[in-house]
Amino acid sequence: MARPRKALLDLERITQAALDLVDETGDFTVPAMARRLGVQTASIYHHVDGRSGIVELLRVRLGTRIEAVPVEGQSWEPALRAFAYSYRAAFAAHPHLVPLLTGAPVQAPEVLATYERIVVLLESAGFPLEVIMTALTAFENFVLGAALDLAAPEVMWAVPDGVRAPRLAAALAAQPTATGRADRAFDFGVTVLVEGFRALLAQARQPAGPDGTQAAVGS
Repeated sequence: MARPRKALLDLERITQAALDLVDETGDFTVPAMARRLGVQTASIYHHVDGRSGIVELLRVRLGTRIEAVPVEGQSWEPALRAFAYSYRAAFAAHPHLVPLLTGAPVQAPEVLATYERIVVLLESAGFPLEVIMTALTAFENFVLGAALDLAAPEVMWAVPDGVRAPRLAAALAAQPTATGRADRAFDFGVTVLVEGFRALLAQARQPAGPDGTQAAVGS
């Protein structure tokens, strides 16, 4: 029998099968992937290192959808803003990936290279190395939550008759009437976070006091 011109399996097809299942069901299993691909389960294991390997393939795939990756020479603030919007858009297209990817450590070299560039960007700008990962984690937590919020209803609070919440009702009534609640909240949150980063950087640049310490942010 002649051999097929194209291999039945490759990493691209494996990744796409896993992504399709996650988009449809919220998760994937290797047997389900094998059925979709028309191969034996063992065949997939010849190409990937189990479930964790597939998760990293999905992480890399999503990483390719994040276009605004910081590059050498960029200023930290516009780079961070652009990264936030691109990051949210990538996850918003595949929201079921959020719990899947956040439940496992980042190990893919391609993705680690992106984080390396972000750390270099922030450190070069003057951010203290000991706070960079904490700040970056807070930033990512917000962006991931915002990606999920894009799938939420436009009206998220509804005060029913008989429930007394006058100030909440007033605040809801005072909102802009145009749609785009999620986008407005994201714009606001990114600005607040960037302001926090700017304050952190200003603190880091302050000269140390007589006792060798620096004033806390906001003091």
